[in-house]
This record gives sequence, structure tokens and C-alpha cells, in this order.
Amino acid sequence: MTQPAEKAYYRFVVLFFNCLLTFGSYFCFDIPSVLQDQFQGNLTCPNSTVINGTVDCVEGLGMSPQQYNLLYAIYAWTNAVVVVLAGFLIDKLGNRFGVFLFSFLCVLGSSLFALGSHFKGTPYLLPLMLTGRLLFGSGNGSLTIVQNRITAFWFKGKELALAFGVTLAFSRLGSVLNFFFTQKFEEKYGMQWTLWGGAILCVLGFTSAILVSTLDKIGMKQLGLDGAIQEESRKVRIQDVKLLSLRYWLLVLTIMFFYNGIFPFIADASKFIQDKYSGYSQKDAAYIAGAVYDSSLILSASVGILIDYVGLRGIFAVACAILTLPVFGLLAFTFVPPLVCTIWLGITYSFAAASMWPSIPLVVPQATLGTAMGMATSIQMIGIGVSNLVVGQILGTKSSETKIPLWRWQRMMIFMLANTIGCIVVSVLLNVVDHRQGGTLNKTTKRSEAAERDSDREPLNQGEEEQEEEEEEEEAVRSHSINS
Repeated sequence: MTQPAEKAYYRFVVLFFNCLLTFGSYFCFDIPSVLQDQFQGNLTCPNSTVINGTVDCVEGLGMSPQQYNLLYAIYAWTNAVVVVLAGFLIDKLGNRFGVFLFSFLCVLGSSLFALGSHFKGTPYLLPLMLTGRLLFGSGNGSLTIVQNRITAFWFKGKELALAFGVTLAFSRLGSVLNFFFTQKFEEKYGMQWTLWGGAILCVLGFTSAILVSTLDKIGMKQLGLDGAIQEESRKVRIQDVKLLSLRYWLLVLTIMFFYNGIFPFIADASKFIQDKYSGYSQKDAAYIAGAVYDSSLILSASVGILIDYVGLRGIFAVACAILTLPVFGLLAFTFVPPLVCTIWLGITYSFAAASMWPSIPLVVPQATLGTAMGMATSIQMIGIGVSNLVVGQILGTKSSETKIPLWRWQRMMIFMLANTIGCIVVSVLLNVVDHRQGGTLNKTTKRSEAAERDSDREPLNQGEEEQEEEEEEEEAVRSHSINS
């Protein structure tokens, strides 16, 4: 009799609740981007005036651009440190341990971040908010690893890119709704309630963690794989990182360079639009900045289906980087409407996310996937953290009472261009190496199933063989001592 877990509907139910894990945390992550004026606004505005419908003084938390970018940098740096250990722990202790721990950290971190806003004008504000972002970063980056590991287990050899695309779409739905509604909510209820609203949405992720953990456990038992997965997990060693292939490391660097141009830009995009282009209110600028996520939300699932059908993941990685290159040039040196650029960036981001991240399970074994994902996320976040700090230095350290000069924004865009060029170079090398090793990344899902099964045996077989040899040697020693 066919078990429910063997049917397609079961894995898609798992996928639905798996997607909800990060919906609230992605909403919460970019709240500072939408409310950048409030975060960098003056503590008080006793003599504010309205000029052409715009208030010349925005009351807020009084952060400098450097302090504001530090909120994003500490998130990235925390991810860089924590996710490697988190990935290894997930491989050793399982998905259920991961979803509970890391979804709880998201709730705790977002709550502390919201609490920090109550200490406006005191020395406690920045330390509290940074600590909140640190805990939030520890949870959200690691939670994404568990999410990807669950997706890879249930969809590997099936609709893998589609599943990754749907997962990304749900996460980006949280980001899109943030850009659409956070500004309105803040105007009506104030910043403090807005930040607490983000924390409440993270509770949704914790609830989903309970449900997806239950479904995953039941499904594995029905498939008879629960014991086998646990046995493989016990064999995972931190030394297995040495066995990850050159393709994996080039893929990770491709991801890092591409995302270095996306997230730091989005963090400052709202203010950039207001400073460079005339006639855009804070709300309009937030909508336009959010178009990157809008495009991703709309395209992710269909792009995933396309990549599942045609393969060519390595080729898509190169094409995405090349097509992203003009975006930052247009933003730096022309006055092309910013909406054109953010939609364009959203399209290339959708193809990049659907081709790069689902490629990792193709080049690493399932049992070490958490470690591999953790390492990839760590390197990605190191890059983003450095980029955020560099952007903060480029834009200056003074309060944002006046506009940031255009030449500073141009330097920031040139820095984004440099990262994109780095992505092009590394992705070309990735395709060359992949071609020499069988071209797994550029095969369709069906043609790469055999390669996936082979990759499941690569590193761990070496470990198993070594372990068997050690056991045989120990047995020989024992028998020798008995015989003597």
C-alpha cells in the first residue's frame, strides 16, 4: 500500500509550511530599509517646516548613516560566524532540532530589536538594537539552511528548482509586503508598534516550525528513511569540509559576489532614490526599492520550472551577472527612471537565486548538505557584511538631515559594479571546471539524477571506507591478543 509520504501532494504540503518558516523573518529583515528616514531622523523636530509637501525634518532615532548600515553589517557578520556551526549541527542533530532553535532566535532577536526603539535618545538604543539584529541574524540565516535542507530532501531529483523558487517567492512575499505596508503602518501606529508587528510575524515562523517538523518526522518514518538519515548524520565529520569540490567553492564565490551587489543596494535604495531623483516621497521610494522583491515574487516559481526543464544552471549564473552589470551603471551615471533599474535587478536576481542555490545539492552529498549550505551562507554573509561596511564608509558618518551628495552615491554604485564583475569572472571559471567534471550543473533535472546519486556517495564513502578499515584493524588486533 502506498504511503501518503510517497505521493506528490505530501511533499508539497511540507513545502508550504516550510515556506512559511521565513515569511515573517524576511518581512522583519528589511523594515529598517523602508524606515531609513526614521532610523536616521533627528531626535526632535521643534521647528520643522513643510516645503513642496515634504517635511524638512523627520523625527526618528538619530542614527548616522554609518550606524544605520551597521544594523545590516552585524546581521551579515553574525550569519558568517554562526551558520557554519549551525550547518554542521543540523547535519549531526537533524532538521527538527534546527527549526525549533533558529525560529526561536528569530523571535527573540526581533523582539529585542523592537524593545531597543523604546530607548530613543539614550546610550542603550544602539547596543540593544545591535544585539537584537545579532540574535535575529543567528536565527534567520541558520533557519534558511534548515529550510533548504528540507526542500532538498523532499524534492531532489524531482521539482528541485521549482521548490527552491517557490520557497524564495514566499520569503520575498514577506519582503514585498514590508515595502508596501510598513510605511503606512508606521504613519498610523508609530515606529515602536511597527517593529513589534515584525516580531509578531516571526512567531508565525515558529508555529510553522512545529508543523513542518511534525510532517517531516512522519514522512521520513513512512518512507523508512528516518533511521538511515540519522545513521548517515552520525558519520558526518567537520573534516568533510576538506572533501568539498572545487565546483562547490567556485559556486559559493559566485553567489557571494552576486549578492554583494543586491542586498547592500536594497538597504540604501530608498534614500538613494529620494536623494538623486526629484519628486519621490519616502513611500514612493520604498515602493520602487521593493520592486526588486516584487519581480522576484512574481517570477521565482516560473523561473524554477524553466530551469528544471532546460538545466543550464551554470550558463544562467554567467548570464545573470552579465545582465546585472548595466543596472548599476545606469543608476550611477544616468537619470533613467529608478523603477526600470529595480525591476531589471529583480529579474536577474530571480534567475540567479533559482539557478545558483539549487546547484549546491547537485555537487555535495545529502548528509553534508547542511554543512555545505552553512559554509556557503557564511561566505555570502562575510561578503555582504564587508560590503555594508564599505557602503557605510562611502556614504559618510554624518546624520542624514541633508541629502547625501550624488558623488558618494556614484562611488557606491561603482563598488556594486566591481562586485558584479567579480561574479562574472568566477562564474565563467565555474562553467569551465564543471564542463571538465562532467557538466552536472548544465544538465536537466532528469539527466542529472544519476550525478546527484553519485554525489551522495562521494565524500561519505571515503569516510565509510576509512572507518571500515579502522574497524578491521581493531578486530585484527583484538583477535591477535586473544590468540596470544
